[in-house]
Amino acid sequence: MRGLIHQINISRGGIPKRPITEAHVTSEGIEGDSWANPRFHGGPKQAILLISLENLELLKELGYPVYPGALGENLTTTGIDLRSVRLGDVLHAGEAVLQITKLRQPCHTLDSIRKGIQTQLYDKKPGSPRWGRGGFYASVKQPGVISPGDIIALADHDVSPQAWSER
Repeated sequence: MRGLIHQINISRGGIPKRPITEAHVTSEGIEGDSWANPRFHGGPKQAILLISLENLELLKELGYPVYPGALGENLTTTGIDLRSVRLGDVLHAGEAVLQITKLRQPCHTLDSIRKGIQTQLYDKKPGSPRWGRGGFYASVKQPGVISPGDIIALADHDVSPQAWSER
């Protein structure tokens, strides 16, 4: 499974996040990015938020005024079916390596886009049409530089005992 990084987004806290042309990814996330409420957002296990352009387009079809960065994602991807992503998956994104740690559960902040958007973004059952629509958080396994247009791809699964103990 592979696609492209469509857009990289940061903010000093809150939404929307604005596009940048290149990102330096560290273990804490993208340099220059911050969170309005660090009690619930950010940190090493939620360093990067990924959402697909295809899911944003679906939400637009449903009448929600969204665009890349509007939902607070750091990486807007295209061509990679995030509904197929599972917790623990490893993704190569440009020079960086990310590991999916958590399904994003939308918070009340998104009500500013339009009430009810949370129900369109979240279902905790893999395989559901809404699985992954709100995005996934990832930790950074390997820092690096990423740019729009870089490939993002699911890594081969590591079946070593050490890899399983880290999941």
